[in-house]
Amino acid sequence: MLNQQVQELKQLKAFIILWVTQALSSLGSSMTSFALIIWIYQQQGSALTMGLLTVCSYAPYVLLSMFAGALSDKWDKKKTILFCDSIAVVGTLTASWLLKTNQLEIWHLYLINIINGLMGAFQSPASDVAITLLTPQKYYQKTSGLRSFSNSLVTILTPVFATMLLSFFNIEFVLIFDGITFSAAFISLLFFIHLPLLDALKKDEEQTSVFQLLKEGISFLKEHLGILQLILFLSGINLIASMSDTALPALVLTKYKEQETVLGMFNAFTGIASLLGSIIVSFQPAPKKRIRIICIALFISMSTENFILALTESIPFWYVGAVLGWLPIPFMSANMDVLLRERIPIEMQGRVFSVRNSLQFFTIPLGHLLAGILIDDVFEPLMRTNSQRFPIFGTGAGAGSAFLLFLLGIAGMLICFYFSSLKSMRALDQPLLSETSLADPS
Repeated sequence: MLNQQVQELKQLKAFIILWVTQALSSLGSSMTSFALIIWIYQQQGSALTMGLLTVCSYAPYVLLSMFAGALSDKWDKKKTILFCDSIAVVGTLTASWLLKTNQLEIWHLYLINIINGLMGAFQSPASDVAITLLTPQKYYQKTSGLRSFSNSLVTILTPVFATMLLSFFNIEFVLIFDGITFSAAFISLLFFIHLPLLDALKKDEEQTSVFQLLKEGISFLKEHLGILQLILFLSGINLIASMSDTALPALVLTKYKEQETVLGMFNAFTGIASLLGSIIVSFQPAPKKRIRIICIALFISMSTENFILALTESIPFWYVGAVLGWLPIPFMSANMDVLLRERIPIEMQGRVFSVRNSLQFFTIPLGHLLAGILIDDVFEPLMRTNSQRFPIFGTGAGAGSAFLLFLLGIAGMLICFYFSSLKSMRALDQPLLSETSLADPS
């Protein structure tokens, strides 16, 4: 048993180094974003101003993902990651210098986030392929669970560490921490991690146009309808989830005086649930029916949290809803991650993942915008005059948000029912006929 674990560590050594250092760097970046949001609110007192900070980073990522992934397939993955990370840290250092010299303005942060979003569009598909290159296929399940675990841990620790540094020191210490964690990740990738080159990256492909590579990525999804349906499934779920994310604070912050405490505790429970799910998924054996697991996990999530939030005003029940809604998510994300790595040839992953990113994530900003309009202009006014017709959602401010959450729960369940019935997507649960196109560095 011990020899087996030692052998496993040797095979995953490069992945573990990359995973740990990138997770630390992600923590530093998340803490910087968190601290800057607080700084902006202190300066402006505007939720819209804070929201635009997110839009500035997200919009370039979604818009350029397709082209960035195609370019990623042409470029050296290691150099791409190092370059994108370097540009991002220059933004952090610039913000730190402007802050120290009392010259930092809101538009500076918007510009920095736009640049970071552009870099993220290139870095994300390169990192996805790098993980595949470093991971033997038999460990896909474990490494996907570990990545989900670190993402959940970053979510939990970001507000804790950032708030602690802001309380005892100031925002400059947060930026310094970000720089230190970046340096650790940069040095580790530069000197201690070797990414094998793809045989498929020949001169003729290097000279292929970006548009041709993008066309190949789209054509791959057209030819593999099940994978395309899976991506569209997650796109629909992201629309529901992002609308719920907007409705949640609108509900909580209007119903309780201890607003920040309740909302903060709710977010803590979602992070703990995700963390627990990630631990379980990391150590469970690989399932034979990954699509079934994905559908069940999303159905449980969609059929619990929103209904509990909409139909009760009990804070403990809300926390239970947070756990039920988020515990299944790592099961979904890990199995989808493994399935895509197994089904998409490694030389195609950059361009296909980039198309995936655009299709799967464009509904997130759309959902936030749509939910805000519906809450302010439709559901809250409706419940102010018709609360007697829908007493189960409560009365007064927040009842409209509860009504919307209820409808989103129904919509989420219907999306799960529809996509789980599609034969092409369910066919992904069938064993692969050939393993020849799969990369296994072991």
